[in-house]
Amino acid sequence: MATQKNNIEKIILGIDPGTNVMGYGVLRVVGNKASLLAMGVIELKKYESHYLRLGKIFERITSIIDSYKPDEMAIEAPFFGKNVQSMLKLGRAQGVAITAAIMRDIPITEYEPRKIKVAITGNGSAAKEQVAGMLQRMLHIPKEDMDVQLDATDALGAAYCHFIQMGKPEVEHRFSSWKDFVQKNAAQIHGTPHSTPLQSSK
Repeated sequence: MATQKNNIEKIILGIDPGTNVMGYGVLRVVGNKASLLAMGVIELKKYESHYLRLGKIFERITSIIDSYKPDEMAIEAPFFGKNVQSMLKLGRAQGVAITAAIMRDIPITEYEPRKIKVAITGNGSAAKEQVAGMLQRMLHIPKEDMDVQLDATDALGAAYCHFIQMGKPEVEHRFSSWKDFVQKNAAQIHGTPHSTPLQSSK
């Protein structure tokens, strides 16, 4: 039975909502190991109408779902900002992405940005570049395959956070708590990740 459990395969789609750029990342999980399938961004700046952007988000997320057939979706929760209109638009973008998953009967889990950062780096205040660098290391992503925009790695971070929440980190890296994780990964967490320059644009 243990062998069968270790061979279970699951696809996780991570989404970083945005009204100008929406990031996505796809992880393949086999047993205790996760690997990168795809990551990228959906460019929306060229569409002047907010409603047209929402339509394109639904269209592209549905296409990504149909291409990779994820078993679950992990989506970053919008952070609270001072600009009410921007928050409203961001919430709509997240809602449309969630709707696309619902239409395909995909379970959805929402994660706060801080929780994702803790899962990846052990630091809830980590910079986006640190998250990207840690993901590059943990998933062994070649430098040339790293996306140039942080929206993509943020989305991948949501997927990886969900992977950890599933209780399936590497067998040799099982942790009893987040404190245990931080202590055993101190060198990586406090080091400066080396990665290609990245950009983010919501």
